[in-house]
Amino acid sequence: MEPIFSNDAIVLGLLLAILAFVFITSASPKPGWKKFYKYFPALLACYFLPALLNWPLGLISGESSNLYFVTSRYLLPASLVLLCLSIDFKGILNLGSKALIMFFTATIGIVIGGPIALILISYIAPDIVNGAGADDLWRGLSTVAGSWIGGGANQAAMKEIYEVSDDLFASMIVVDVICANIWLAFLLYGANNAKRVDKWLKADTSAISTLKDKVENYQKSVAKIPNTTELMTLLAVVFGAVAVSHALADIIAPFMVTKSDWLDRYNLSSLKSGFFWLVVISTTIGLAISFTKLKKMEGFGASRLGTVFIYVLVATIGMQMNIKDVAENLGLFAIGITWMLVHVGLLLLVAKLIKAPFFFVAVGSQANVGGAASAPVVAAAFSPALAPVGALMAVLGYALGTYGAIVCAQLMMMAST
Repeated sequence: MEPIFSNDAIVLGLLLAILAFVFITSASPKPGWKKFYKYFPALLACYFLPALLNWPLGLISGESSNLYFVTSRYLLPASLVLLCLSIDFKGILNLGSKALIMFFTATIGIVIGGPIALILISYIAPDIVNGAGADDLWRGLSTVAGSWIGGGANQAAMKEIYEVSDDLFASMIVVDVICANIWLAFLLYGANNAKRVDKWLKADTSAISTLKDKVENYQKSVAKIPNTTELMTLLAVVFGAVAVSHALADIIAPFMVTKSDWLDRYNLSSLKSGFFWLVVISTTIGLAISFTKLKKMEGFGASRLGTVFIYVLVATIGMQMNIKDVAENLGLFAIGITWMLVHVGLLLLVAKLIKAPFFFVAVGSQANVGGAASAPVVAAAFSPALAPVGALMAVLGYALGTYGAIVCAQLMMMAST
């Protein structure tokens, strides 16, 4: 079914109208709106309302729009530069080992979650496994593992490695996107209730609070009303950095493709992805700027502009979700949801044992499942000052994606026999 509005100029206008509506109503003093946003956080509304425009309203379509591509390739790297330029890099290092422990726990949860889900569903609803074909099913699910641990490049690598048919691959993409988006919605809701979750986890959030306060205090100390010259300077530096990131990615990625045999042999196919290098380079440039006098551009409104870009990205991610697809792929979704529950359960168990803050749970998970496009979004849901932490952890996910997915695929193969 064709959407009513296929012109991206109209779609962008609708998305910005939704964002404005959410921000205006979430700041309203009226008790009704306050109660609504207490249970349905503003960021979650910015994500979920565009999904409703997709289906059931049929006004827009994520598939026929180029807005997600534009925001992920231009606004995402720009937001990474904007949010990184005022970051306290030493403060990130001081977050300690718990951040890495939760990241690797998230990876392990994906690796073991696949075979556990296959075993459970084969007992509970064997028709699902038998109907799809046990051998084809684990091969198809290997592409989901690649996506959830690394990203699109790792997913494509799994398709080639395990010879997944195009039709099955299309079904697995639906499972991947919908299950990941449902979990993203829960994380955005949880970020709004982080204090309550941290209390249950008995977590020490002092390092996170220190980093957040230090960045926010710096932002306040340099805040000013920028003039036109300062705004032009800010835009020139930021989109100049985006241009450099694209230029270098356009050189590095094709060069890496020429080394495909060597990279594939060592399961480093993600290094052939231009998007991988775009995220790495833009984050690195942002962190480099934080050590220079250009850091004072934070006073021109850098983090506010970066946050705006993040919210536009959230809206375009939301419009990719088609709720109708859940009903049409219930069998495969049973496996995907069970898989995700294993991942979440392991994360919460380890977080409880080591008293890790919910921030590490959320960002560690999304750095795996969502990657560079959404890990900074989840981190920014706690505070815009923390977005660079999500970006850095997502890069680590890219590096591990193919390795973890191959281990997961082998376990799923054994679970299917």
